[in-house]
Amino acid sequence: MTRPPSHLFYQGRDRKPVLDQARGVYMWDVDGRRYLDGSSGAMVCNIGHSNENVLEAMRRQMERSTFGYRLHFETEASEKLAAKTATLCPEGLNRVFFVSGGSEAVESAMKLARQYALAQGEGSRWKIISRAPSYHGCTLGALAITSYAPLTEPFAPMMQAMPKVPAPRAYLDGLDPEDEATGHHYADMLEAQILAEGPDSVLAFIVEPVGGASTGALVPPRGYMERVQEICRRYGVLLILDEVMTGAGRTGKFLASEHWDLEPDILVLSKGFAAGYVPLGAMVAHGRLVEAVLDAGGFAHGFTYAGNPLACAAGLAVIDEIERQDLVGNAARIGPLLQERLHGLLQRHAIIGDVRGMGLLTAFEFMADRETKAPLPARLNAHQRFVEIAYDKGLIVYSRRTRDGVEGDHVIVAPPLIVTERHLDEITDMLDASLTEFIAEIRPALNGAV
Repeated sequence: MTRPPSHLFYQGRDRKPVLDQARGVYMWDVDGRRYLDGSSGAMVCNIGHSNENVLEAMRRQMERSTFGYRLHFETEASEKLAAKTATLCPEGLNRVFFVSGGSEAVESAMKLARQYALAQGEGSRWKIISRAPSYHGCTLGALAITSYAPLTEPFAPMMQAMPKVPAPRAYLDGLDPEDEATGHHYADMLEAQILAEGPDSVLAFIVEPVGGASTGALVPPRGYMERVQEICRRYGVLLILDEVMTGAGRTGKFLASEHWDLEPDILVLSKGFAAGYVPLGAMVAHGRLVEAVLDAGGFAHGFTYAGNPLACAAGLAVIDEIERQDLVGNAARIGPLLQERLHGLLQRHAIIGDVRGMGLLTAFEFMADRETKAPLPARLNAHQRFVEIAYDKGLIVYSRRTRDGVEGDHVIVAPPLIVTERHLDEITDMLDASLTEFIAEIRPALNGAV
């Protein structure tokens, strides 16, 4: 049936099937075709779709109130979620600022860090160092600390450029990620950049504990995160952890930073924090930062929907489900099994050059040659084409490019945390069939090299 033209627009003109319903790890379009959500949407739907306990919590809140402006009322839902969130974060990170998504959370963290510096009489600190490549959001502020050329270059004249250091892509550099010397090698680049900028000018360093879209589930080398924290403390630089993608159990801990016992100054959450049931995110800050800013006159920042009671009721119910079903434990148990299956695909398909990840945040990267690490030709748009093929087979996965957004195609496999081994079998079979079709399609362009 021909559909009428859409008044919506997003990144391009492609039309997709119309979604009818979603349950657990599956989604159905209006024609009855089923899809397995192998990427949790955009690494969002951590507890799966249409969880009845979350829906019921939302119904109860809707019957009481759907909105209460933060300057007019405190709400039970926001207070409870803030208190619960604080118990799940490192000691001292006990002040919570709610937002509607990851970009807003990052923007809020940047502004709080700057206002804290001003409150401390350190107005010379304004530079926020991040990694290249990286992705921290789509607002102009968040893009300034992002390094992903297709998304940042069009807006470069509109942004204040921020310094970058290389992401620790040891597998591309031929270094051993299990050697602490490798981790220190990359972390020491942060110290060198701080010194080059002038320590008194550096406000913060922001980093994803495990890489997200821009580096495809990149796990840092041994010793990297601990050394980064040590360097930040040495120079009075705030450590901001971007846990938008890695938080809420995705890596086998509620926060990925728990794998290294990190104690950041600020961390940001979204995506799995409300698991797609409502737009919700949070900036969680150490009390000393917040108290200093409030003492200096208040936090000059805010959003209309900050602390929305319906969103917070849903978020609290999502955390309850994560705990009730031990979904963090399931991610820790099932994640290695997923990686085993991806490594099996690597053995069968030479086009896969690397498999990586932690918990249920995993990825594989296409390469034309495993030995040289040469990427596939960018003209093939391999990451997009593979996703289309998998989608046609009923599997939803997510892709981007590892090498500054211009080449180095990777595919993220990150199913909901409720996934079982049976689901992994389905995912693997569909990935295998998709790889076979994709390789046959591109082989002529590569003169049969794959």
